[in-house]
Amino acid sequence: MRGSIESQSIRLEVTSAKNLQVPSERIPAGIYICVNVDSSRRWKSAIRVPLFDRSVSWRDTVTLSPPTSPALSVEIRASYEVDRMLGNGEVIGTLETSWDELLDHSDEPFELPFPPIRGVNPSLTLKAALVHACNNLDGALFDFFLDRKIARDTDAGHARLAEYMTYRTVYHLNDAVHHFKLVLGQCPVDHPDYAAALTNLAWARLQGYIQEDVEDIDTITSLFCEALALRPQGHSDHTLSSYHLITSLNWRYSKQQSAVYIQESAQLCCKLLPLCPEGTYLRSIGVNSAVDYVISACNNLPIDASDEGIHLRRVVLELSPPGHRHRPFSLTRLAQAAEAHFQQCGSIDDIDESIQLGREAVSLCPEGHSDRNTFLNNLASSLQSRFDHQGNYHDLNEAIFMHEEALRLCPVGHENRDFSLGNLGGALRARFNKHGDVGDINRAISLRREALTLRPPGQPRRDTMLANLALALDTRYDKLHVIEDLHEAIELYRESLWVMRLDHPARHRNLNNLSSALRSRFTRTGRNEDVEEAIRLCQESLAALPSLHPDRYFSYMWLKNVYLSRYQMKHNPTDLSLAVENYKLASRHPTQGLPQRIILSYKWTVHAEQYGDGSALEAYSTFFELLDAHLATRSSPASRREAAAAFHYARSLPVDAASCAIRRDDIRHAVELVEQGRGQQWSLASRLRSPLEDLKSTNPNLAHKLSELSRYLFSAQGSAGSTDRAAADRAATKYRKLTEQWDVAVAQIRHLEGFSRFLLPPSYEDLQAAARHGPVIILIGSEYSCSAIIIPTSGEPRQVHFPRITLSHLEKLKDDFTTAIRHTTRMRPEEPRKKLRVLLRIVWDEIMLPIVSILQHDLKLWCRSRIWLCPTAAFTSIPLHAANPFRMNADRSGKESCLEDLYICSYTPTLSALIRARQAMKTRATPSFAAIGQSRPGAGQGDVLPAVDSELELVHTLVPATANPTTLSGNNATRAGALRALQENTWVHLACHGKQDLEQPYDSSFAMRDKPLTLLDIMEIHIPHAEFAFLSACHTAVGDEETPDEAIHLAAGLQFSGFKSVIGTLWGVSDALAKHVVEAFYENFFKDLEDGGVMDCTKAAWALNRATHAVTTKVPLEQRMVFIHIGV
Repeated sequence: MRGSIESQSIRLEVTSAKNLQVPSERIPAGIYICVNVDSSRRWKSAIRVPLFDRSVSWRDTVTLSPPTSPALSVEIRASYEVDRMLGNGEVIGTLETSWDELLDHSDEPFELPFPPIRGVNPSLTLKAALVHACNNLDGALFDFFLDRKIARDTDAGHARLAEYMTYRTVYHLNDAVHHFKLVLGQCPVDHPDYAAALTNLAWARLQGYIQEDVEDIDTITSLFCEALALRPQGHSDHTLSSYHLITSLNWRYSKQQSAVYIQESAQLCCKLLPLCPEGTYLRSIGVNSAVDYVISACNNLPIDASDEGIHLRRVVLELSPPGHRHRPFSLTRLAQAAEAHFQQCGSIDDIDESIQLGREAVSLCPEGHSDRNTFLNNLASSLQSRFDHQGNYHDLNEAIFMHEEALRLCPVGHENRDFSLGNLGGALRARFNKHGDVGDINRAISLRREALTLRPPGQPRRDTMLANLALALDTRYDKLHVIEDLHEAIELYRESLWVMRLDHPARHRNLNNLSSALRSRFTRTGRNEDVEEAIRLCQESLAALPSLHPDRYFSYMWLKNVYLSRYQMKHNPTDLSLAVENYKLASRHPTQGLPQRIILSYKWTVHAEQYGDGSALEAYSTFFELLDAHLATRSSPASRREAAAAFHYARSLPVDAASCAIRRDDIRHAVELVEQGRGQQWSLASRLRSPLEDLKSTNPNLAHKLSELSRYLFSAQGSAGSTDRAAADRAATKYRKLTEQWDVAVAQIRHLEGFSRFLLPPSYEDLQAAARHGPVIILIGSEYSCSAIIIPTSGEPRQVHFPRITLSHLEKLKDDFTTAIRHTTRMRPEEPRKKLRVLLRIVWDEIMLPIVSILQHDLKLWCRSRIWLCPTAAFTSIPLHAANPFRMNADRSGKESCLEDLYICSYTPTLSALIRARQAMKTRATPSFAAIGQSRPGAGQGDVLPAVDSELELVHTLVPATANPTTLSGNNATRAGALRALQENTWVHLACHGKQDLEQPYDSSFAMRDKPLTLLDIMEIHIPHAEFAFLSACHTAVGDEETPDEAIHLAAGLQFSGFKSVIGTLWGVSDALAKHVVEAFYENFFKDLEDGGVMDCTKAAWALNRATHAVTTKVPLEQRMVFIHIGV
């Protein structure tokens, strides 16, 4: 063979290599092949990055001139730089061979095995062939590194380090460090190989540090940092330098446990991963394990609720994408940090995020997962925190369910059983506070006693277990007043504080709780020592908390309780003043949840009234403001009503507030307060439909912004009602964030000149606009006094006191009316309604006559003028418009006039509703009339109504042709058809079954052919051109008994959707008798049109008045007075 190659060239192709193991165990930037042809000629392949399986592919080819020697050597080398190399890298394997051996494979690929390294046999796949000689041979040959001193020292350093890693001999390490230091000394800072020299030295020293042969980790980390700074993102060696620094920081943290190192490492990992995709060599061999270490280490750090701590948790979660094995723990640790931040700052965003993260963590740990109990406990804790802050009972129920499951997963002997016992006990205690079931608090105490036995003296968390049991016993004492519970609670609190370190984050709570228990004992025994200590403890708690910490609320609250208790015992006015001051501080504390503050402000009103304190009106106003803010965060009418129902005990506050102002001779303020506290459901919904014409002319951009946000909010209403709790949470959070943006926009508008009171509770001057076309009479039924306020068209309001009427009288009168109306259903039409007449006489004598006297004599109101009645509380269920003396004049000249003989009566649920309706009258549309009737409603919606179809025909004949009357009945009168007719017409007549749902008033409905047309359906449409609706159906203008001041009924819903004038019914109506009223009404309504008049919805009240007078002989009393007019 030798003779055959002397005159020919050799083509050598390096194809691939596999099983590559670097002796020093260092991760290379790439691998290359070196062929030593003879003493002066060497060939080097390209540097290629290995694959994840430690293989490399080249397909590099070189053609060599005839060799001068039959022997050659082949080397596999690791390069630690991608482009410009410092030295020749580290030798992975060297093989001495001959040209004959290479050419012995007939130009076919063959595998060249190398000596084993750490039990792994590297190999190289080559092809070699003879080719004819040609020009420009050996072009790829090179003489090794020009700077031979730097190269020799670098190569020597690599070789010594490989020996150290193989034999663990310190002198090899020292030798490697010595050589690398020599190289660094030969590379000034601006030398192109300076970063490589830094890295080599740092890596060698890091290996010594790992083996505890080197201690100077600060210098090692600094060297890596300096090298990375010289290789910014985009540099070919940036990723490897980042990995080196991460490795150094991780080892430093593993030995020194300083959080700053692992935090810096986490930040670097977050930047490195996008540059090092999954499946690449560096990612597979080193980065994944480094990142896993960082994630685990960070997840084991104590929870830090600072902004920096939460940022770190977000970084760690970013390092744990979906599918990552550490994601559940990363989720739950961020959730815990968010909840801790919530506990410190009170931001609802934090607790919402905590719950969202916790839900995902639980979903990733199905039944059987070893950590499921931990994740359930954490999520339940967040849910309970949100319940405490927001008062949503669904959260508490879900928390208890999860705590129960977590406890089931922690049987006796489980290391986390004490956590689950204590947590479930806390949730049951919260439910006891909500519903008063003694079984809950008894079980809570039992669970917490067991938890305490699992933490004997000297054990961690014993202080918490002591405090938990004390709180449960203290709570039971408040309900059952067993003194042994209180004594035991006090002793447990004291022991807990004694073993608890002074800087414990929950120490202030123990101080407050012990203070509360001592106050309770003071009220029982009168011991001054207890009350004095209770005050000191609260003051100590306040001193330990920053000004905006949410728990300052509890310190203020307990301090208020202590001062109030002492005032009740000692009657020192100073104590009452101090109690009121703490009422103010607590109810206005911005980082505590609204439900807690609403409850407290209610108690403030009670005590201010009870003790005659001058802060009562301020307390009422505070309650209304807080409740309004709370309800505004709820995303649907039903959820707003549910939220309001949680404060059912405070439903009388609007009238109580007005009564308080009246008793202080501040009648204007009484009007403002009763308006602010009533009809909040409609008020909140109406904000999203506020007319913006004036704003558009002043600031069109802000007007557009508010209009868009209102549209988004309106479309989002109801989206949080999903049965999927996670989906409901997301929807509620989205709605709340939109609400926050809306609030910001409104605040910006209020800074504009002339808009300072934009959407604020109206002043008396604003509200007096409701009386522009006639006086408005507000009837106030409070436990403190019953009276009326007459708002005239101009001038000061007048108060009318009802000396012989109390709230209990009103309640009885209301019940008597209900009974009398029910009794008439069994009577023939011609029978006299004696009981009903007696009740209406009482209404006239005791309520309406004093009002009429002022209207006639003080206000000089002409007969047949219009008046509007605005009843509150029990007054809403009394037919005030039908008040009648039912007796002869004193001179026997005829019957005494009744209210409807004297005035044209209308109702309005609130003054604002009447004002909104009047404002909407500025624009009028071409009239169009639709008569909608359903005599045969769908299954379950009611019986057949035989008179409905004839009523529709009658209406059609009475409505003028200019109104383009249409009729919708039978199979066409469906829910969708009726909605469409409401939207497309300005005047509507509805004849069908009406149902008032007393449990869920928003489900009140009109019966249609397929399914009911509900109040919610009506509220969701906006018909600004609508004018008049006649509701010839049962129960369309009566609200539920639970929230009478909210006036949640079908007639109010139609008014809200755009109808300015509505006729509704207070109770059941006979379709056969209603037809007579309908006929008389439309005859009077449209009789002026023959003389060229126009359809005017403001005449509806007059037409109804005339109609009920006209049918006296045809229709019995209760079927005449059932119809009322609402609106303009």
